[in-house]
Amino acid sequence: MADFFIEKKVFYHDTDSGGVVYYANYLKFMEEARTEFCLDRGVNTADWFKKGIAFVVVHVEVDYKFPAQYGDLLQVSAAVEKLGNSSIHFIQEVRIDQKLLVCARTVWACIGKDFKTQSLPQEVRSGLGNN
Repeated sequence: MADFFIEKKVFYHDTDSGGVVYYANYLKFMEEARTEFCLDRGVNTADWFKKGIAFVVVHVEVDYKFPAQYGDLLQVSAAVEKLGNSSIHFIQEVRIDQKLLVCARTVWACIGKDFKTQSLPQEVRSGLGNN
C-alpha cells in the first residue's frame, strides 16, 4: 500500500441491495483520497479552482478484486505515478487491512476556464512531485 491513505467507513448508503459496496462508490472514495493526498502536500484544488484552474478526471482504469461490505473500515490510498505536462497520473488501492479489494489508475488533466488543457502550475508540480 502507498504511504498515504485515508480511512473510510462503509455506510448503508454506500451499499447495494446485497449489502456490498456499489461499484461506482469506490470512485467517490478514491476521489476523496486524491483530494486529501493533494491537501497533505500543500495542493488545495479548491484554491486552484478559484484561480481558474481545475483538475478533472479524464481516465479511470479499475480492477475490482473483492467486495467491501456494510460496516467495513477501508484504507483508500493515493500516490502519484507520473506527472505529465498537463496531467497527473495516480495509482490507488482500496484495502481492508492487507487485503486488496480494488486497484485503480486515475488521470487528472489540468484545464483552464476555457476547458482546454494547460501546463501544470509549477507549485502543483513541486508539491506532488516529492512523493
